[in-house]
Amino acid sequence: MFSAKTNNEIDFDTVISARTEIVGDITVKGAIQIDGILKGNLIAEPGSKASVRISDKGRVEGKIIAPNIIINGDVKGDIHAYEYIELAKKARITGDVYYSSMEMVLGAQVNGQLLHNVDTAPNHSDHLDKSKPAAKVD
Repeated sequence: MFSAKTNNEIDFDTVISARTEIVGDITVKGAIQIDGILKGNLIAEPGSKASVRISDKGRVEGKIIAPNIIINGDVKGDIHAYEYIELAKKARITGDVYYSSMEMVLGAQVNGQLLHNVDTAPNHSDHLDKSKPAAKVD
């Protein structure tokens, strides 16, 4: 698996820099790292092995749905990690976390429920805001 401690195992296809703010939903197939701000949902395409990393400078205001997630920044919204989630030292989550496998480091904060979920991936289309354009990242 992967971890913030062994970040060199992940090849990030897309990086949202610390000086970037995106308003709208993003759909991904590969790996994405967010150092900036996303005001919208971040959704992995069904069947993909997508990886999401929110750095200590990153912030997401919306839902995150992906198989593999590492959070070391701020998230305001529910998170659905249907394979693995790591909540690193500086993780600050306001919302519920649905997970199959989790690692939570001392210092991480969750203001919401931790809900173990062994089901398959949720229906992704239910979580997209149809009134906003969605960016698709390969």
